[in-house]
Amino acid sequence: MKKKVMAELEKCYSIAPLHYKGADHILVAAEKTDRCILFDTEGREEETVWEGPGGVMTMVQVPGTDGQFLATHKFYSPNDSKEAKIVIATPENGAWKIRTLTDLPFVHRFDIVECDGQQYLIACTLKSGHAYKDDWSNPGKVYAALLPEDLSGFNETHQLELTVIKDNMLKNHGYYRMVRDGKTASLVCSENGVFRFDPPTREHAEWTIETLLEIPASDAVFIDLDGDGREELLVMTPFHGDRVQIYRETDGAYELDYEYPEKVEFLHAIWSGTIAGKSVVMIGHRKGNRDLLKVTWADGTYQVDVIDHDCGPANAYGFHRGDRDVLVTTNREINEIAMYEFE
Repeated sequence: MKKKVMAELEKCYSIAPLHYKGADHILVAAEKTDRCILFDTEGREEETVWEGPGGVMTMVQVPGTDGQFLATHKFYSPNDSKEAKIVIATPENGAWKIRTLTDLPFVHRFDIVECDGQQYLIACTLKSGHAYKDDWSNPGKVYAALLPEDLSGFNETHQLELTVIKDNMLKNHGYYRMVRDGKTASLVCSENGVFRFDPPTREHAEWTIETLLEIPASDAVFIDLDGDGREELLVMTPFHGDRVQIYRETDGAYELDYEYPEKVEFLHAIWSGTIAGKSVVMIGHRKGNRDLLKVTWADGTYQVDVIDHDCGPANAYGFHRGDRDVLVTTNREINEIAMYEFE
């Protein structure tokens, strides 16, 4: 494994792939007031998309576009996000034009999911309001909207209207896009549990919501670690918690199969995929040892290895490049954007 520091960025946080000008790129943006940077897949800085305002929790490319993407702005912390919104970033004549798609206080995660030829925006708010610091008395919600193909008409005065599809989501933090049987769904985590959201179909006009676990969860992913053809559910618990658990589906219910014996403070970064031909989950935590960890299946059991130490990853994203598997992390606690290459 080889590590490369791509750049320094204060409180670096969000990562997303972007296909632009016929090539793949990587976007990285800051949690606090700082830049959004476009890199090539070798980790070389190409340009600044914006200088501020920051507060970027999520970035997602608009499908079928040449570089247009959506992003959260002004989510600076659970206690400073009343002005959070989702914006549209569009490359035009060598510059990036930023317009408002919708004001959505405390919006933390969102995604664009497709079904039956339609695109849907799903957006999750961490909370819905507060009166004082660390006030969680107003739980978050999950919103959705049909997303038009043409977003040019949206701005500060004409915004996309959203509909609440689930409320009372306390500490509504985790989101992961899952694809199963060729269909895309959304995995959402909160203090209330782990939920699967399926977008509307031709046969069913409403979102379908399934409760998978009723435990406090910060983030979760599905992946088949042991290669038996059935995906396990790896969960970080509780909110910004210190426990890593793996659940296995048995008779339609998820039962605890493994818990990492060590406490890992402030779990946050999570990504699942393949590295060196093996299914892995990469996780990172932001306090204590602040490690980047790799979870795999080896010799008939789950295995957890330290990939990097004292770096404090906030988010991670992996991809394949030639004969290499690559992981990009935002090591927020040391202001470092890092690229790890695995042969």
